[in-house]
Parts: sequence; structure tokens; C-alpha cells
Amino acid sequence: MNILVTGGAGFIGRWVVKKLLEEQHRVWVLDDFSNGRKENLAEFQGHPLLMSVTEGDIKDRSLLESLFENSFHRCYHLGASINVQDSIDDPQTTFDNDVVGTFNVLECCRKWKTPLVFMSTCMVYDQASRPEGISETDPIKPVSPYAGSKIAGENMVLSYWHAYGLPTVVVRPFNTYGPFQKTGGEGGVVAIFIKRHLAGETLNIYGDGTQTRDLLFVEDCADFVVNAGMSDQVHGEILNAGLGRDITINDLAAMIEPQADRIQHVPHIHPQSEIAKLLCNHEKASRLLGWHPQVTLEEGISRTREWIRQNPSLV
Repeated sequence: MNILVTGGAGFIGRWVVKKLLEEQHRVWVLDDFSNGRKENLAEFQGHPLLMSVTEGDIKDRSLLESLFENSFHRCYHLGASINVQDSIDDPQTTFDNDVVGTFNVLECCRKWKTPLVFMSTCMVYDQASRPEGISETDPIKPVSPYAGSKIAGENMVLSYWHAYGLPTVVVRPFNTYGPFQKTGGEGGVVAIFIKRHLAGETLNIYGDGTQTRDLLFVEDCADFVVNAGMSDQVHGEILNAGLGRDITINDLAAMIEPQADRIQHVPHIHPQSEIAKLLCNHEKASRLLGWHPQVTLEEGISRTREWIRQNPSLV
């Protein structure tokens, strides 16, 4: 297939690109490199099926139109503003990228009849209240402009299925971690903790550390995302992906840093947008896609630690 990946130079995007190339698809990448990095795609330089890496913006409709002339069979739309605090400080940028940009991609998909996978987030949910975790029908609660913009994008994507019959699917991965994740700013908590541990620095926990996260290894996430785009069973659906196990940030820190005196609690940078308990119920993805996570939290942390140790310049 000919496949476009927006945000393909990002953390999850580069693993989606890798998976698609392994499956022998021809891949085009569009990324403005505001979050993504050229280094993330260095492994694929010269790959005969990586057709192009275009530096550009999904808000640039003419650029999108020119790319879609390649007659894509699928579009994996991962390009977005992803920083919660940035969305609180500057909601306009997040809205423009995550809503207007998504509309532009949708319009091109509609014109060329290209099925679309929309990358959303578990941050759209209210907290888990049942022991089996959050399912796709549980309440949403946009506690940041980032979450609000993602919900708006989701609704536009699903409307194109209902209004035009355009095959679309919304994917909501839970907190994804692994090699190539950033450790600066609002980088992933696992990568930040590991980097600081390896450097002999203190691990800082926002708030009291009792908040929980369901941590999904990035290769499992990429498998889920790619599979969702290849299935005819999930058109017009929303799908969760997670490990199905949550852990408090306090316990996560203790797994990574055995010396308790190197762990401290600091004031939360956006307490109003904190979700106290995130636990994924991925039964729907298992039933419709046959997808199950393969990497345990312990194995994933070990693999991430080794990658960060060997690639300090990339974190």
C-alpha cells in the first residue's frame, strides 16, 4: 500500500513507520519537527520503501493536496500538539494543530477516499472508577485544552464515517513509553525517571505520587495502531490500547530508583489537569483486532533503560 504518516518523525510515529516498512508498505512521512526529530528516522535513511520525508505543516492545505496526489491507501494521522501544559498556556496553537489540522487531513482523505486512523489519547477520559478499568463507553472529561482539542478531532473523524462513509477509526493509547521518547519538558515519565536515575540525579514526582498510569510499551502501541488501520471491523469505532495494569508514580519511581533518598515530591505544574487513576480496559481491541500487549512493564522498563544507556544523545 501507499501510506501517509503525519507526525511520522515523532516518538510513536517512528515506530509506526518502522512497522509499516517491515510489512512492505510504501511510506510517506509528513512532520513539522516541532515534536518529532529527524534523528528518529535516521535508521530508515535510504530504505527503498520510505518514499519521502516532508518537513511541513498539516495546516498547509496546498501541501497536503500535493502529497495526496500519491494516491494513499491509508493515512495514519499522528501529527498533533501533545503537551498538556503548552495547551493550557497557549490553547490557540493546540486547537489550530489538533482540530483545524485534523480537518484539513480529513478533507484530503474524503477527496481521495483514503481511510484514516486518528491518534487520540487516554487523556480524554475521566478517571477509572471500576476495577476492570476504563472502556471506550466510559465518561470523557476534557480537563485541558489538549484533551478538548483531541475530543473535537475525534468527533470530526467519526462524523466523516457517518456522513460520508469514509473509513475512519479513533485510537486511544494509554501512556506510551519506550526507546526514542523525549526526556525534556513533558517527556514521558518512564524515560525521564530512567535518564535521571542513570545520571545519579533526583527523581521528581508531581504531587503525592498516588496517581496511577497504565504504561504501554511503544512497540505494542505501534502494532495496535497499524492493525487498527488494516481492519475493516473497526470503521467508525473508538479503540483503547493499554497494558491493563496500572501503577502509582511512587511505585514506578521505586522500580527505577532503588535509593529512596533520590526520590522527592514537588508541586504539580498543572494539578487541575491531573487524572488520578488511569487503567485501560482493552477488551474491545482484543475482540475486534486480536490485539494483546506483548511486553510486560518490567521488560519494557529494562529495554528502555538499556536503549537510553546506549543512546544518551537521543533523549
